[in-house]
Amino acid sequence: MKISDLITMCVQNLLRRKVRTLLTVVGVVVGTCAIVVMISIGVGMQASTDAMLASMGDLTLIEIYNYGSGGGSNTQAKLDDETLKQISQMDGVVVVTPFYQAYDINASIFAGKGDRYEMSLSNVVGIYPEALSSLGIELVDGNGFPTENLKPYGIVFGEKAAYAFRDNKKKPGYNYVDSWPDANGNVKDPFVDLKKDKLRIQTGSNDEDKETKVYTYDLTYYGRMKEDYNKGYETSQGAYMDIDDLKQIRNDYYKANNMKLPEDTGYQNAKVKVTDISKVSEVQKAIEDMGFSTWSLDSIREPMEEQAKQQQLILGGLGAISLFVAALGIANTMIMSIYERTREIGVMKVLGCFVGNIRTIFLMEAGAIGFMGGVIGIILSYMISFAMNTFGFSMSGSDMSSYYGTDVSIIPPWLVALGLIFATCIGLISGFYPANRAVKISALEAIKTDG
Repeated sequence: MKISDLITMCVQNLLRRKVRTLLTVVGVVVGTCAIVVMISIGVGMQASTDAMLASMGDLTLIEIYNYGSGGGSNTQAKLDDETLKQISQMDGVVVVTPFYQAYDINASIFAGKGDRYEMSLSNVVGIYPEALSSLGIELVDGNGFPTENLKPYGIVFGEKAAYAFRDNKKKPGYNYVDSWPDANGNVKDPFVDLKKDKLRIQTGSNDEDKETKVYTYDLTYYGRMKEDYNKGYETSQGAYMDIDDLKQIRNDYYKANNMKLPEDTGYQNAKVKVTDISKVSEVQKAIEDMGFSTWSLDSIREPMEEQAKQQQLILGGLGAISLFVAALGIANTMIMSIYERTREIGVMKVLGCFVGNIRTIFLMEAGAIGFMGGVIGIILSYMISFAMNTFGFSMSGSDMSSYYGTDVSIIPPWLVALGLIFATCIGLISGFYPANRAVKISALEAIKTDG
């Protein structure tokens, strides 16, 4: 028999008992809709979790801490430039940079006539200048550190760093400008215009009664970062400098005060940017094996993702129960069809119809019921998903999805394909036993049967 003949017979047989076929299809529709909607809610929960983690910080960033010894095999590891170079060569690493601060020196950034305005140098962090653009930091002004011809003592300020300057001619408590709006919603201008005013770093003495040589460094303004506390306090009222420049300032300070530099135990902390989330665990484990303590949002993400997967399995399982009931309905319909068409099967065999063709007809009917139910079920799932997202339905009763701007129910393309394939396969599997039963019917016995 031609494929067109098989399809024609399949359609005619399904339309012969319209009500029974319709009720069987409805069972598949309910099952498909249940499993798609349930899984879509799980996908929505996952999206909310990812959005929440993203709001907490960069998911591809690893922080390294040097406490003198770590949890790995090399407890004497030193977090220095050579170690960071090794880390930068690891698979998946985009950039690595130390975060260096000169807490132990008396130095400030000055502006204004007579050094009237002052900001502590402790607000300034030294990094590898080439790392700034890779750390995901946005700029509200300037272009950041240039890749070529970087001038000495270049600096990139935080968005509100100008408000970190105090007025040395005013009393404490009145010598800062508040960066927050007043009762009328107005924000006062800071004392300093970072882009236009001449700025310089000046070191002092570690002993007020002792005169010492003063070092002065003129700063080059390279821009201002957008405030984002997830990326560090420096983006607000701090600043970034070339780490070599900050080290030079510290060395000059110790030299001017005739002090010996403390023993170099390495950087206190550093940050590593990797290509994507999938590389975080691998790189983090490799760094810990070097003897350092690390932290990343991956330590929070993994258990949350595991919980989300479990929720998806539970929700999908509830939907699968409905589809299993639908499978029983298809099997029942096909078995009833065999009893009603026993004589027809016998005639087909007597006329020389291949056994495989008879099996194919019944499998096509069962598969068609599953496919039609899958298509309608997916369409209905989209309608339910739209209603859930429009009216803000939540399985947990929380408003986390709307808070993070994600949908309660998300139906990705793979879920549509999965629902359709699953429904069709359920139909074929349910029709396999009836189809085999049909081909085993004796032709002579079938012809004798009334029907």
